[in-house]
Amino acid sequence: MIPQLLTVGYRRTNGNRRRLHIPLLPVAVLLSPLLLLAVVAGLIACRRAFRLSPVSALRAAWHLLWALPGTRFEIEHGPTAFQMGVR
Repeated sequence: MIPQLLTVGYRRTNGNRRRLHIPLLPVAVLLSPLLLLAVVAGLIACRRAFRLSPVSALRAAWHLLWALPGTRFEIEHGPTAFQMGVR
């Protein structure tokens, strides 16, 4: 399943907590022209700089995207905390 929702939460140094829910499909639709250019540039970079097969790079990116749902990142440094979850 492709990720649908990105939840970002953070705690400021003064203790206030914020949580943002970002729907990924509308963001992807709005940024699709830039995403297309980024994919083409990435494929060219794979071929020229790293001498990788573009098909293998696309396959690896797809597997990484497919594995994202359920992923959580949590970082805490002093009084500031950051967490991100992908559903």
